[in-house]
Amino acid sequence: MKMKIDQKLLFPVMGKWLNQQNSLELDFSNRNPDLLKLDLQSTPIFNDYVFGFLKQQEKKYGHGGYMENRMIYQRSTHFQQGESRCMHLGVDVWCEAFHPLYAPLDSKVHSFAHNNNFGDYGPTIILEHKLNGEIIYTLYGHLSLKSLRNLKEGDVIKKGEKFSELGPFPENGDWPPHLHFQLITDIQGKYGDFPGVCAPSELDHFKLLCPDPNVFIIGDN
Repeated sequence: MKMKIDQKLLFPVMGKWLNQQNSLELDFSNRNPDLLKLDLQSTPIFNDYVFGFLKQQEKKYGHGGYMENRMIYQRSTHFQQGESRCMHLGVDVWCEAFHPLYAPLDSKVHSFAHNNNFGDYGPTIILEHKLNGEIIYTLYGHLSLKSLRNLKEGDVIKKGEKFSELGPFPENGDWPPHLHFQLITDIQGKYGDFPGVCAPSELDHFKLLCPDPNVFIIGDN
């Protein structure tokens, strides 16, 4: 599902728009043969692969993953309970730990949590926004523990205000540093957490709840 959102109304979540000059689209699907050679359960090995590749390509950021069928979730039993969850519902931005994040719109803190399973979100914040008369939510996963300090539900955050930062592993859910960013139209009563990966049989349902969030990340020029 696509929402018509005028990018001119948004402040870039990363503080700047990602483009071909500063970012590279990364493939973490079954089509990437490099992943078959990696011990994905070793976060240092996975980290060296991601950031070694970005350095080789002279890019500060890596991005991508919306609706990608990903084999990297095989690294964690958290995604293998019942039908395997492998369809990615957000966009990831891979960059160095402690990179600041900014509110894309006037916001209030809906909820937050430390989702502390191996391979989970780690520290997570969900913001609530009003856009074109509609309530929408944005989710930020793999943050630093510091990002949750002194945070309260209902806190007001202005558009363009720094409100969190990316976390290092292992406190970020034990991933190479990156942001999981997700747009949600119906939070369904959840607090501090929302599925970021679903099973293939659930995809039609979650496409309606989680539109393409790239407009918040990738510049349109």
